[in-house]
Amino acid sequence: MSSTVDDHTHAQHHHQAPEVDASNEEFMLEPVPRAARRSWLSMFVIWVGFGYVPTGLIVGGQLAGQGGEPGMTWPMALGTIIVGQGFLVLLTIALGVPAMRAGLNLSLISRYSYGKKGIILPMVIMAFLTLGWFASIVGMVGDIFDVALGDLTGIYFNGLTLEYILISMFWGLVFTYSAWKGIVAIERISGAAAPFILIVAIIAAVMMVSEFGGMGNVLAEAATKEGMSLGTGVTIIVGAWIAGVIMGVDIFRYARQASHVLIGAGACFILTNPLLNLIGYTGSIATGDSNFISWMVTKGVVLTILGVVLWVLALWTTNMSELYCNALYLGPAANAVGIRLPRGKIVIVVGIIGSILGAFGFYSYFFADFITILGAAFVPLAGPILADYYVVRKREYSTGAPDDLPNVRLPGIISFIVGAILGIVFQYFLPLPFDFPAGIGALIITFVLHIVLSKALAARPEQAIVETPGYHAQMETEVTV
Repeated sequence: MSSTVDDHTHAQHHHQAPEVDASNEEFMLEPVPRAARRSWLSMFVIWVGFGYVPTGLIVGGQLAGQGGEPGMTWPMALGTIIVGQGFLVLLTIALGVPAMRAGLNLSLISRYSYGKKGIILPMVIMAFLTLGWFASIVGMVGDIFDVALGDLTGIYFNGLTLEYILISMFWGLVFTYSAWKGIVAIERISGAAAPFILIVAIIAAVMMVSEFGGMGNVLAEAATKEGMSLGTGVTIIVGAWIAGVIMGVDIFRYARQASHVLIGAGACFILTNPLLNLIGYTGSIATGDSNFISWMVTKGVVLTILGVVLWVLALWTTNMSELYCNALYLGPAANAVGIRLPRGKIVIVVGIIGSILGAFGFYSYFFADFITILGAAFVPLAGPILADYYVVRKREYSTGAPDDLPNVRLPGIISFIVGAILGIVFQYFLPLPFDFPAGIGALIITFVLHIVLSKALAARPEQAIVETPGYHAQMETEVTV
C-alpha cells in the first residue's frame, strides 16, 4: 500500500466504486487500504441509516414522561437534546478521526491502549452490547408486525404471540444475511431507504401534532411535564447511543479524509437522531406513544402498510451494522488467543443467536435497563483510546504496527474497569453534583486516570513506544479537512 495517492489512482477513485475485501473478511485483522475507502456520500447515507433507530423515538418519549414517568418541559427537553447529541457528535468525531487516519477497526486500534491480548476485555464487552442491540431490534420488528396483524393464531409462548416469534426470526435472518454481505450492502440499503424514512417521519409528526390541535396545544401540555433532571436526560440520550458511537470506528476506517468523518457524525447526531428525539417527544405528548409508526398502523390500511415498510427499512439499516461490527469484535478477540474465526461464520452464528433472543422477548423484557446501564458503565470504554491518541502516545499510531504491540497494557485495562464501576455508582448510588451525567463523568475520570497511570508506569517495557521499520511510510495517508 503506497503512502500517497497519485493523480491517476485518485481519479479512478472518483469514477468507480472502491473494491472491498474479496475474501469477505472486511479487513477484520488488517488496515483498510486506500483502494477500498468509500466516498463522503457513502459515509453520509450509512450514518443516516445507522442513526435511524427507534430508540431515538423512545428517548424522546422518555423525555416527555411517557407512561406517567417523570418528564421535562419542551425548552428543557430541547436543551437536553442539544447537550446530549452535541456530546455524541464530538465523541464520534474524536474516535472517528484516528480510525480514518489509521484505517483500523475498533479491535486493532484498541491494541494501542489495551495490548494485543488486553483487547479481549473491551471487545467481548462490545460483542455482548452489539448482540443485545441486534436482539432488541429484531424484537422491535416483531413488535410492529404484532400490532399491525393482531393475534391471528391465539398461540402464545412466554407471553409472546406465535406471529411475533416467527416474524422476528425471519427478519433476524434477513438482517444476518445483509451483515454477512458487508459494508457494500450496508451502504446500498441505507442509501435507498434513508431519504424515504426521514421524509415520512416528518410528515407523520406534522399529522400527529395537527390531530392534537396544533403545536400550541402540544407546548401547553408539555409545560406540565416535570420531574426528570437534565443530567438524567443526557445520560439517557448518551446511553441509547454510546455503543453506536464506539462502533463508528468500524465504519469510519473506510472514510477517505477527516471531513468525511464530520459529515458522517453530523448525519447521525445533528440531523437524524435529534429529529427522532423531537418527533418522539411531540408524538408522546400528542398521542401518548412516542413511536409514530404505532400511530400510523391505527389510521387505516394504507398508513399501516406504509408504517410497517418504514419500520422494517429503518431497523434494517441499523441492525445489519450492529451484527457487522459484532464480528469485528469477536474475530480479533478470538485471534488474540490463537483462534482464527472467519468473519462470515461469526456473523451467521451470532445472527442466529440474536434472532432467537429477539424472537423470545429480549426487547420486551430487558431493553429499558439495557440502555440505561450502557450509558452509565460502558461510555468509559472510549477513554483509554482517546487519551492514548490525543495525549499519551499519538506518535505510535503511525510508527507501530498493530501486530508488533505488547500483549497487555495495564493503564488502559485498569482505567476502563475503574471507569465502568464508577459509571454504575454515579448512576445508581452516588449521583454527581449538578445532575452531571454519570456516563460522561466516568469517561472523564477514565481519560484522566489513563494519562496518570501511563505516566506512572512509563518505565515498564510494555509502555515503550513501538516503532516498526517502514510502518510510517506504509500507513501515511493524505488527509484533507
